[in-house]
Amino acid sequence: MIGFGLPLALCALPLALLPLAARWLKSGDVPRLDLRPADGASRAVDLGLTALGVTAIAALVLGISDPYLKGGAVPHRGNGSNLVLLIDRSSSMDDTFAGRAPGGQEESKSAAARRILQDFIEQRPDDRIGIAAFSTAPLQVLPMTTSRTAVAAAIAAQDERGLSQTDVGRGLALAMEMMRDASSLGSRAVVMVSDGAAVIAPPVQDMLRELAAEQGVNLYWLYLRTVGAKSIFDDGRPGESNTPQTRPERHLHLFLQRLGVTYRAFEAESPEAVEEAVAEIGKMEARPILTERILPRRDLDWLCHLLAAIAAGLLALARWFERPYAPRRPAPLMRPA
Repeated sequence: MIGFGLPLALCALPLALLPLAARWLKSGDVPRLDLRPADGASRAVDLGLTALGVTAIAALVLGISDPYLKGGAVPHRGNGSNLVLLIDRSSSMDDTFAGRAPGGQEESKSAAARRILQDFIEQRPDDRIGIAAFSTAPLQVLPMTTSRTAVAAAIAAQDERGLSQTDVGRGLALAMEMMRDASSLGSRAVVMVSDGAAVIAPPVQDMLRELAAEQGVNLYWLYLRTVGAKSIFDDGRPGESNTPQTRPERHLHLFLQRLGVTYRAFEAESPEAVEEAVAEIGKMEARPILTERILPRRDLDWLCHLLAAIAAGLLALARWFERPYAPRRPAPLMRPA
């Protein structure tokens, strides 16, 4: 649909009819040119020059009115998924996989995760993606969108220093609630990137069970395990303390297995392992999806001005060719002194 930034300028559009009346205002040495025999070529040239005059004025007026094609969203059928990336922003994510502050060429867990997630979304143009973060409290960073610019900026913004707490339960609840804005067609997945967990209160556990049943999400946990930390897949030695307080990561894994949704956990102890896990998630979440493509506004004033310039140039060229054939006025006779 075409819109106008300065619609009042369209009031000058009737001026484009002036070339139709120009011949009645033109003076000449021959009083009745209409009495000459009809000449097809001359008539075609006359009509062409008149049309050029109308076009030049109309295009100039339209250009001044600032026309544009309105942007919007159009349906797009692609291959991807509705994804919510849930990123842990606790202070431990600012350490390396070796459990120390980064130095030299070392990369923190959060920096590695941001870099790998950026590459991940660039390879999946059809995904509808939302971003959430959690530490002491959950935060919706970006609602579900298809804008890769917005998603990249939201991921890059997760470079601030993290806080001490890890409220993973409410973080998961927020991520599942964001799925209410997901596309009606396509799978739904929550990808949690975290290096730890905490005890989830019973009311939050009940809320997670309700949301999981309501949204039917596929849940992936990318566990960035610090070197030396116990695996979430290891139940421990007999007699060893194994409670939610002493091993929250293990018990979070067990709780997510009992949610009744498709769930898979990945352990990664290096950036390379993170890349492999993200690639595996990408393979599992590549299904037909119906999303929207955003069409930006496109200005058309340049096209109108170009058309007006071409028409005016052709008129000037026609006038230049006309000059050698214009009748010359005879020089006045000089009276003898």
